[in-house]
Amino acid sequence: MSEAVLREFTLDNGAGLSLSAIALGGIVTALRVPDRQGRIANVVLGLPRLADYEQPHPHLGTIVGRYANRIARGRFALDGQDFQLPANDGANTLHGGPQGFGRRRWDITPLPPAADGSVALELRLASEDGDQGFPGRLDVVVRYTLTRRMEWRIDYEARCDRSTVVNLSHHDYFNLSGGGSVLDHRLTIAAQRFCAVDEALIPQEVATVAGTPFDFRQPAAIGARIREPHAQLLRARGYDHNWVLDGEGLRLAARLEDPASGRVMEVHTTEPGLQFYSGNFLDGSLAGRDGALRQGDGLCLETQHFPDAPNRPDFPSTLLRPGETFRSTTVHRFTHL
Repeated sequence: MSEAVLREFTLDNGAGLSLSAIALGGIVTALRVPDRQGRIANVVLGLPRLADYEQPHPHLGTIVGRYANRIARGRFALDGQDFQLPANDGANTLHGGPQGFGRRRWDITPLPPAADGSVALELRLASEDGDQGFPGRLDVVVRYTLTRRMEWRIDYEARCDRSTVVNLSHHDYFNLSGGGSVLDHRLTIAAQRFCAVDEALIPQEVATVAGTPFDFRQPAAIGARIREPHAQLLRARGYDHNWVLDGEGLRLAARLEDPASGRVMEVHTTEPGLQFYSGNFLDGSLAGRDGALRQGDGLCLETQHFPDAPNRPDFPSTLLRPGETFRSTTVHRFTHL
């Protein structure tokens, strides 16, 4: 990769919140947030050197697409035609395939500061017809904005020239302590239902969270129930499931609290689902900035449409037609306990 791909761009809202990103995968390499005492720490997992992101890694800080999450057997039918995608998660396609958007070079442009003091980066990518097996050219624009209200906002927009499927998300591993374990973090998810999965982590049915370790309607520590012998936890080796979010429009999806630092992150989104992933496949084989990455070092809260929706007409549709515009917004709002 050229030096330009690994050039780091940094946004600073002037109030203690800053973000750094590179063109490769639109990767967010750092998100710096003050704690209750005003001490600033990086709250996303990352790699020791920028050049390390050129090697395989578990989607650290990437934009994920053209289809975030899993498509069963890498297959779907659209307008009477069958499409086969490359499998990169057993028999399934995960996060758009082996050369999904997290492995691509994005064009990054810093935007002039807005009148309200917010600062932004605009990222653009053209995904050609047949890219990773998906039909149609897809032109994507993603904007990272830091506001004076201590928010990191992500706006997604995409247009196609042929009918296709689209599901865009961001794959950050958060640790609000800036190090150590997230198992003491408290999580709330605004959802009464979740997608129960099979052994390949493909949704099989929508189930109630009531009476299960998947009930985060009230704040609960990540580690409180993760070791319970629930069949769904055993299949995923922890949490790696899609929650069916309550409500519509831009609304609160999740709240993550770190009692130690006092940092709080609220996630607001227009998306219908939230994938909570507890980093189950971080097995110590990859070196992070502060040592080997292991389960419990970080967690993902990926706002999205549902996994395998192209094969599930009962799920919210991910179909995009020519002349339509895909739009999605997720806001990470930082406060303190």
